[in-house]
Amino acid sequence: MFENTAIISILALIITVVVCFILSTLLPGIERKYVHARIQQRIGPPVTSPGIMAPIKFLFKENIEPSSPVPGLYKALPIICFLVVLCMLIALTPYAFAIPALSSLVAIVGLLKVEEICYVLMGSLSKSIMSVRMPFPDRVKGAAHLNTTRSFIEDISAKRSLRMITYGSFPLYLALFAPVTAAKSIFLQDIVAYQQANGPFLFTVAGGIAAIVFFIGYMIVLNEYPFSIIKAKCDVIEGPYMEYASKYRSVVFITRGFLMFTLGVLFSVLFIGVPATLFSPTIILNIVVVLVFVLMMGIFSAFTPVFTNRQLLPSILGATLLGILAIVLGLL
Repeated sequence: MFENTAIISILALIITVVVCFILSTLLPGIERKYVHARIQQRIGPPVTSPGIMAPIKFLFKENIEPSSPVPGLYKALPIICFLVVLCMLIALTPYAFAIPALSSLVAIVGLLKVEEICYVLMGSLSKSIMSVRMPFPDRVKGAAHLNTTRSFIEDISAKRSLRMITYGSFPLYLALFAPVTAAKSIFLQDIVAYQQANGPFLFTVAGGIAAIVFFIGYMIVLNEYPFSIIKAKCDVIEGPYMEYASKYRSVVFITRGFLMFTLGVLFSVLFIGVPATLFSPTIILNIVVVLVFVLMMGIFSAFTPVFTNRQLLPSILGATLLGILAIVLGLL
């Protein structure tokens, strides 16, 4: 009997994850087609283009071999990012609540940190410029630049990524722990049970403030305008992703949509008390929350340029103070 229940739970988990993954491939297209294109008054790409057709196209592209001190790790980083997001989504399903080490906010924060660290490693492990290795030091006729090192585009992006890890994503983590003040537990099962008994945390004063902070952190983690400093098109082009091609770039495209979906589900669990399971009508609420976040992000990013440090630091500081306020109000 126990074995049958375990098998059914595993099958339900697999089906839920597969369906959520399929839905996530449509999110980048929805953002570009129904938000950015409408705001910019153009037709826009098909909904399936950014999240489905583009990854398929990249699978058939020729791969490149960028110069890297650790090529194996460099190539594996996009796959690691995908697996991290997959583990996060699994942790947000009720089938994982029986595993406390996975279904806790400590695990969620740890997985998010791994995903952020991957950007630093992506940038620091590539020593190419548009897939071409450059000699050291640079020598120009009439002037010799001795004992100098080249700052690669990815190096600049890696330094920015490290800066964002230090303070950029701090508002998101404050927002994640705001529901803990109400549920008095870091375990997702207890947070969900508390909200099912007392109502969604979102509809409290502390929850409303924390939701605003969560949305800001959502955009920061997704490296979206105006917080896309690590891959700003104006100077670092694609940042840590620049030298990835073929199947590796395909994984990068897929992971972005998957992360958008997973963060939306994370909000549903922490602020509404609805875990992700395909075999419950509440999955509709999960999908609605995901779409609302995608549409809000698309609208906000379409009207804002990339923040420099002059705008970035005050905005992150303000969001951090709001997150602290939400936690204090939750305690009171």
